[in-house]
Amino acid sequence: MLLCNLAVMAQTPAGAASTWHSAHQAEILEEFTTLLAIPNVASDTENIQRNADALVSMLKKRGVEARQLTTPGAPPVVFGEIKTPNAKRTIVFYAHYDGQPVTPAEWEGNAPFKPTLRKVNGEDRIYARSASDDKAAIIAQLAALDALHAANIPLKANVRFVWEGEEEAGSPHLEAILNAHRELVHGDVWLVCDGPVDQSRKQTVVFGARGDSHVEITIFGPTRGLHSGHYGNWAPNPAMMLAQLLASMKDGDGKVLIPHFYDGIAPLGPLEKQAIAEAPVNDEQLKQELALGHVEGGGKKLLELVNFPTLNINGMSAANTGARANNVIPTRAVATIDLRLVLGERWREQQDRVIDFIRSQGYFVVDSEPSRDVLLAHPKVAMVTRDEAGYDAVRTPMDLPIARDVIAAVESAHGKIVKWPTMGGSVPLGAMERAANTRTIIVPIANHDNNQHSSNENIRLQNLWDGIETMAALIAME
Repeated sequence: MLLCNLAVMAQTPAGAASTWHSAHQAEILEEFTTLLAIPNVASDTENIQRNADALVSMLKKRGVEARQLTTPGAPPVVFGEIKTPNAKRTIVFYAHYDGQPVTPAEWEGNAPFKPTLRKVNGEDRIYARSASDDKAAIIAQLAALDALHAANIPLKANVRFVWEGEEEAGSPHLEAILNAHRELVHGDVWLVCDGPVDQSRKQTVVFGARGDSHVEITIFGPTRGLHSGHYGNWAPNPAMMLAQLLASMKDGDGKVLIPHFYDGIAPLGPLEKQAIAEAPVNDEQLKQELALGHVEGGGKKLLELVNFPTLNINGMSAANTGARANNVIPTRAVATIDLRLVLGERWREQQDRVIDFIRSQGYFVVDSEPSRDVLLAHPKVAMVTRDEAGYDAVRTPMDLPIARDVIAAVESAHGKIVKWPTMGGSVPLGAMERAANTRTIIVPIANHDNNQHSSNENIRLQNLWDGIETMAALIAME
């Protein structure tokens, strides 16, 4: 009876994937590490093209019709399609093959594009740029195809793959490329395979993502660096001015004080509130993991706070620090501000709110380098540069038929899952939904502690194996 049950299990999509990856781990890892070894920063045109060419070959190797969708000045979108006779549904799998910029000196071994297998706390992990964000999802999809083919499990839907090459640069060309190929990229649902699973390590299905926008603020001081002893207490210090300005934007508990910052937020519905209530509470675990003596949010759980907009300082610069520090009043100070939006807010309007607040603090705001006359005419001058690659938040209703089908498919692989109304990170879901006339649902596979966007990015191998099973269940979905 046990052998019979195992045979039946192996013929389910997830069971077939488990059998396959258990027997072919070396092959999967060889293909994965070969892909990771190709540098993939979006601005590196030559290597981005190498990635796209490699991915087309990997799809064709599996009998998938594949090509590159292009527009001038943009990295190619890799497109693949499997047409299934008499299919009643088309499922599109999205991932991105580009990665964040790297500073090799910050990496252990200085090798972001030399994949390394390490054991951490008894667990095997691969370290490399895009190991988790987002090449692991691509490899999981390809291995899932192999597993289904080996088990002779037929597909019931048309399956398409859309792999982007500039997501980490803000996806400025994605919508234009998709619009130019609307007949190819349409689907009943886009499954966005990006981001981390719940911190409890349970498989997660996410129904939305925050919007994203950035502004850069530059505050001006003297036209040349001044000796801090001779001119301190007289010449205004732009680093101090910037620190005071930024501090005035939030209170001590993290609440943004900019007027109207929280206006327009679409409230969560009953199902979404229920999902948050049922999700694991990982806050204490994370405080220990990250050595945090306190957290913001007024007592709300992390998963609750993800459904509010944020204002974050991505980075600040003024003069030098450490061994290179000078006794100087700097000429300028710069900060990049990251704005995450939730459903109901508009990214340009959120930028406007920040700029209006800066004006209210007595600054004359310009959008380009100020002249000497402008600096002399105004006590305080701020140059605010808007990032034009922003986008709004999107959230798919959790009770749609396609949403229920996705949940059922993933639960067929992993049992009861975690459901999030919104992911903390941002993905250009709106561009996908508009161009493909579809709905989007996020199905991440990466471990939460993957150092995403930072040095020593990694994927826990068990997450990769679990991800292959998840992708097999979704690819075989009716």
